[in-house]
Amino acid sequence: MVKQWLAAGMATLAMSGAALAACSPGEGATARAQASAAAVSAEVARHPVSGLEVIDLVVERGDKRLPFKVELAVSPQAQAKGLMFRTALGDDEGMLFPSAAPEPRSFWMKNTPLSLDIIFVGADGRISNIAANTVPYSLDSVTSSGFAIAVLELRAGRAAELGIVPGDRVIWEAP
Repeated sequence: MVKQWLAAGMATLAMSGAALAACSPGEGATARAQASAAAVSAEVARHPVSGLEVIDLVVERGDKRLPFKVELAVSPQAQAKGLMFRTALGDDEGMLFPSAAPEPRSFWMKNTPLSLDIIFVGADGRISNIAANTVPYSLDSVTSSGFAIAVLELRAGRAAELGIVPGDRVIWEAP
């Protein structure tokens, strides 16, 4: 009983100290608003269907910067599932499959009803090859020409619409 009373007293004391610290002199509404804004911006954006983190990615095409919001498939499970069972993908959306190290990459369209452009990014950060307009549900392998550090999947035909070609640079920041 005494231990419970002491623990409750210590918890109350700790909360009082935390409350006092939060209201310490010199911290006005501006500082609290800035802290609140920082907390909101620190939150990770998640895709509503996959639950994967969504990051900004840019394809540099000459002097053009083509922005995308891409789902980041990092875990082996997320990479294995990819865009399987998905029926929609926006014009400026995609999925990025980064590699821990440059390696030959191979994908298939099993359980994928969407046709995709599968873009392989070489170790230099430039597009090495594009498998355009892949066949939905196909079990045929779509492979990189050489080593890749990432694979970017976009809606089928999007690369051609935007003029994306091998040699373009792909830029993203991994969290």
